[in-house]
Amino acid sequence: MRPRKTENRDLPPGVYRRKRTRKNGNVWVGFYYRDGAGKEVPLGTDLGKAKLKWAELEAKEKPSDLTLMRAIFDRYALQIIPKKAPRTQQDNAGELRQLRAAFDTAPIDSITPALIAQYRDKRTAKTRANREIALMSHVFNTAREWGLTDRENPCQGVRKNKEVPRDFYANEAVWDAVYDKAAPELKDAMDLAYLTGQRPADVRLMRRDDVEGEYLLVQQGKTAKRLRILLEVDGVKNSLGKLIERMTARTIAHSSQYFILNKQGKKVSGRMLGARWELARDKAAAEAEAGGDADLAGRIRQFQFRDIRPKAASEIDDIEDASRLLGHSKQEITERVYRRVGAIAKPSK
Repeated sequence: MRPRKTENRDLPPGVYRRKRTRKNGNVWVGFYYRDGAGKEVPLGTDLGKAKLKWAELEAKEKPSDLTLMRAIFDRYALQIIPKKAPRTQQDNAGELRQLRAAFDTAPIDSITPALIAQYRDKRTAKTRANREIALMSHVFNTAREWGLTDRENPCQGVRKNKEVPRDFYANEAVWDAVYDKAAPELKDAMDLAYLTGQRPADVRLMRRDDVEGEYLLVQQGKTAKRLRILLEVDGVKNSLGKLIERMTARTIAHSSQYFILNKQGKKVSGRMLGARWELARDKAAAEAEAGGDADLAGRIRQFQFRDIRPKAASEIDDIEDASRLLGHSKQEITERVYRRVGAIAKPSK
């Protein structure tokens, strides 16, 4: 028997690679199996699926290197996560690190609901544990689709940790205290976040060329939801329209199209925005403490940039308008998570 080519020595017996260079320069790789009669059987271009087909043709058990959670996590990270929204990719990467520490060396068929429950109970970050179990559930379902297991999803029916939505509300005193200490670009970011009701990452990416006629065009990074936010009514600019005029005037000397720019005309990154936020918040809290208002100082220190989105939702009278601005498909989410002030009620007399 001729020795196998070096490039095929990582493949199961009888399986080999074929490579072709396409006109665009990309290299196509396909896997094939030659049975005892010399018949050639195409196995596709995915190595994992090719190994599974080989196992079926040879009537063998699935290769163990495919059914360990480590390999499944690797394949999920390579093939599934890159198709998700950027923020979801970032979250999944952190969740996967936690899951790997607990399950990396386990065969997929050894994962039981009891193990998932033990993982939940050992995690001190209870909300994060819920997200990690949700990701584990999707990984397991994806592995079922890949043919790596026929077991029921062990995450199904496992009780999640109880979650209490954040309920901090930045009232006028808290807002004004931080706003007064903010750098110009942070003030712009705060105003833009409040008037559009969008997430911090989406606010930072808003640009002058997103303005189209009487609308500011927004595509949310997390959900890909598209919005057109009005900049004027009956030809008269509203607060958002005036803000965009002000921001454009402040940054017009710079070539960048982004609204939120620093003094040098560079786009403000998430880290830069966070540093400016912490500096303004610390100054505001220190001033409140120096003035003897420890309660206000405590509330200022609780204020996070992400609280601006629920502040906007809370201060819009019509729940339907608030839900539409935030890009929610269900008003219940807006009401339960983002409305952080009580409904207006009349006294009994």
